[in-house]
Amino acid sequence: MGRAAVIFPGQGAQFVGMGKDVFASSKRAAEVFEKANELLGFDLKTICFEGPEEKLECTDIQQPAILVTGIAYMEALSERGNLEAEFQATGGLSLGEYTALYFAGSLSFEDAVKLVRKRGELMQAAAEANPSSMVSLIGADEAKAEELCQKAAQGEVLVPANLNCPGQVVISGAKGACARAVELADEVGCRAVALKVAGAFHSPLMQSAADELGQVLASTTINEPRIPVLSNVTSDYHSSPDSIRELLQKQVTSPVRWQASVERLLGEGYDRFVEAGPGRVLTGMMRKIDRKAPTANVGTVDQVGAFEFCN
Repeated sequence: MGRAAVIFPGQGAQFVGMGKDVFASSKRAAEVFEKANELLGFDLKTICFEGPEEKLECTDIQQPAILVTGIAYMEALSERGNLEAEFQATGGLSLGEYTALYFAGSLSFEDAVKLVRKRGELMQAAAEANPSSMVSLIGADEAKAEELCQKAAQGEVLVPANLNCPGQVVISGAKGACARAVELADEVGCRAVALKVAGAFHSPLMQSAADELGQVLASTTINEPRIPVLSNVTSDYHSSPDSIRELLQKQVTSPVRWQASVERLLGEGYDRFVEAGPGRVLTGMMRKIDRKAPTANVGTVDQVGAFEFCN
């Protein structure tokens, strides 16, 4: 029998209506949304279930919404079986790393919700202070992305931000540099698509957010994880609480090494993956990283009910 890992999505996975079915069908999931509302001081539940879409897409709303929805589906799944026995490792894409740390026992629910809310606020503020954006590169690897950034930067910030999977890299930087990257992409043999995002996430333009988040993390209780948790920054496992704090701060300005993280799990014998939360973004990436690795989804009530436990 192989080993299983649960993975959690980041920004961009949200959609209006997410979590509504599990709220109605699972007592534990409903408690997750109600508690989040109390902690945040606003009705996150209704924004997730009913929108409006433009509000759900705000960085400071989107981040806690995706985290809470992912946790709610895991709570619903826990009503059916032993999650601690089922999953031997965890990780998440950018924001999803916080959900993974919660699942591994490093963060309490209260601290996880408050942290991602603050993280979203700080990233939104940094984006407003620095007009910036992101561009998805289709058919690119890290070397091509670096080459394009050098061609298009022209003195402005432009860096690889998300190394997601074979053929998909996202770059991040000043608006002018991103616009030039779209025009020059064919010169390095890839196609570029401008993304609708608030700013240049995972780039040096987020330094102010990283600095302030570091202060918040310093006063947050963080425990050693009970199972391995992947760091986006290193594609290695988190270790001590102090290291977790340092890497979560660095994550805001550093590239997300998702492909390398998944390859780390595959190389260590993890052969079964479950994406928990809204959407199927990570499932799509998994197919490009290793088509043979089975990936199940837990993002609807039907998927919770159909999930087959192996332990």
